[in-house]
Amino acid sequence: QVQLAESGGGLVQAGGSLRLSCVASGSIGSIIAMGWYRQAPGKQRELVADITSGGTTNYADSVKGRFTVSRDNAKNTVFLQMNSLKPEDTAVYYCNVRGRYWGPYDYWGQGTQVTVSS
Repeated sequence: QVQLAESGGGLVQAGGSLRLSCVASGSIGSIIAMGWYRQAPGKQRELVADITSGGTTNYADSVKGRFTVSRDNAKNTVFLQMNSLKPEDTAVYYCNVRGRYWGPYDYWGQGTQVTVSS
């Protein structure tokens, strides 16, 4: 089992910034990628950004140039720096980790609310 602990969500005005953090612990083995997804009310969960153990990043078009994903491999932690936030970024943000430990795994955090007011 892998546990994910997220932090950093909250309420911010449009144009502001937030930084999300997610720490993975437990039977981690080899992490392939960590990342962030979000789900707004009435919408499907979507990828925001992820990063592989080698540092390759992938972003949703809607956040390119505003959000930055990064990792501290030694601490099994992934960050999401969110700048120039917009009301449409309001959602529950979920941390995700994919890896291998006696087989592949895919775990989710409990989610953290990000609310951007106009």
